[in-house]
Formats: sequence, structure tokens, C-alpha cells
Amino acid sequence: MASQDWFQKDFYKTLGVSKDASAEDIKKAYRKLARDLHPDRNPGDAGAEQRFKDVGEAYSVLSNAEERQQYDQIRAMGGGARFQAGGPGGAGNFEDMFGGMFGGGRGGQQFRGQQFGGQGGGFDDILSGLFGGGFQQGPQKGQDVAAAVEVTFRQAAEGATVQLGLSGQTVSTRLPVGVANGQKIRVPGKGRPGSNGGPAGDLLLTVHVAKHPVFTADGLNLKARVPVRYDEAVLGAHIEVPTLTGEQVRVKVPQGTQSGTTLRVKGHGLTSKKGTGDLLVTIEVAVPKKLSRDARKALDALVEASGHDDVRASLYTDAAR
Repeated sequence: MASQDWFQKDFYKTLGVSKDASAEDIKKAYRKLARDLHPDRNPGDAGAEQRFKDVGEAYSVLSNAEERQQYDQIRAMGGGARFQAGGPGGAGNFEDMFGGMFGGGRGGQQFRGQQFGGQGGGFDDILSGLFGGGFQQGPQKGQDVAAAVEVTFRQAAEGATVQLGLSGQTVSTRLPVGVANGQKIRVPGKGRPGSNGGPAGDLLLTVHVAKHPVFTADGLNLKARVPVRYDEAVLGAHIEVPTLTGEQVRVKVPQGTQSGTTLRVKGHGLTSKKGTGDLLVTIEVAVPKKLSRDARKALDALVEASGHDDVRASLYTDAAR
């Protein structure tokens, strides 16, 4: 899905990293730039908005090992040896060569290659067509376009509609409900226009989802860790648990519930055409950092009444196996 304009775009320079930068260095550079240039932090700043889009495009390519390899190869080809056109001493580039072959030259119509490595013919197809395979002039699919977008957890959970500026145009697309962080989405027909009546390429969108302080998503299920008091876990209780809608749902904590136990609350997850998920509540027993004198006496009495049970007895046995 490489693009012909990769010749002119220096994605490494855009992210401020070297060409041999590691994947982790690229990720760190992107996160810093995306945070600094985000439209929410630069309202009304068209320059920052464009830089934000450029940074997203650069990261989308360089964060994918296969696309990065293709990009490096194309850039090396563009910066390496040049073809000569127009006879001895007439040094030129690819446009010179193709223009001379098809009668355009610098003053006529320029030949425009199709995308590299994608549908509709790549660079190898162009060369094979010129040097023995015949030049194909049928409908050609347009180039795929790579882009990245940052959304809030709630936008991802609800399947919000996002807008992106691509090649001077605004493209709108609706995210799948519960889209995961780093997930790549193919949006058909939102790439470059096709040629000779061919269909448009696709938009390959990488989604970066911000973390939520309470919830995480697992498909259509929502997960949350909820603290309970020691007495609530031991004696059992009914507690109020928040949901993503802002409402609270009443959940029964059974007597003797252990820390780390997960309770399933039916029908309080995410809703899509595929159905509705559940809310998975993981119980965490909260241990007080300080006790009053009366509370300490009561706890000592509990220890005496329990007979100093060894709660780690089975642990030692299992460890010796």
C-alpha cells in the first residue's frame, strides 16, 4: 500500500528520529509529538493540525515493519542512481524517462506510476510492461492511503464517527464499537482515486485509544476493578458499581469473596449489531493503612477467635512438588 509520494516524504525527519531508530524509539517520538500537536491542545492552529496529521501518517508507516521496509526501499530507489533521458549528458529522473518514452518529455504529459506493492500494479509491473510485457491501460485501482487517529476510550467504546483531513479533503468514518488500541481498520473507497475508470483505493486507519481511569474493553465486555472493605468481603454485601453510561448498578458480593474474584454483571457492557456484552467486576479487598485503637483491639480479637489460621499452608505444600 505504499504511495508514490513516499519519494518526497521523509517520515524519519517528520518524527525527528534517525533511519536506524528502533521501533520503541519511533513509538516514543510519535507519542510525544502527537501529545504536543494534538488539536485539543492547539485549537485554531492550522499549522499544528497539519503537523499532527503528518506525524500520524509517518508513524502509521514506520510502526509497521513490512511497510517500513517497503518505504526504505522506495526511498533508497528515489535517492539513488538516476536514469538518463534525452541522449548523452541529458541527466534526468523517472519522469524524464517515462515522459520521453510516451512523447511527453518535460513539456508534455507526465507519466504517473501506480502504487508500489498494492493492487492495480506495482513498480515491477510498470517495468515489465515497459520492457516486454506490454503497457496495460485498463482500469486501475487507486492507491491505498495510511493514516492514524487518536480517540478517547469512550469514542472507541461507543463507535464514534471520526473525521480526518486527507489530501485536502475531509474523510468521515465510523469506528467499530469497542475498537482496540492499535487496531488497523480498512475503509473501502476512501483512498486515492482510481485511473481509467478504476475504483478508488482504501484508507488503512490505525486507531490509538487513550486509557480510561476505570474501564478497559475486551471485545464487547467491559472490565473494572472495584474495591470493597474487608467486612464486605468477609460478611458479603450489596455494592453500587459504576457503568460507562454514568449510571450505577447494584452488585451482590457473596460472603467470603476473595480479592481478585471476578463477578459478571449481565448486559452492562458495550452494545453493537452483534449484541451486548457484560460488565466484569474484579473485586479488590481494600486494606486500611491506619487503624484506630478500638479497631486494632477488634482486629486482635478476630485473630484470637480465628485460632491463628495458617492461610499459606497449602502454598508451602504446592511449592514442594
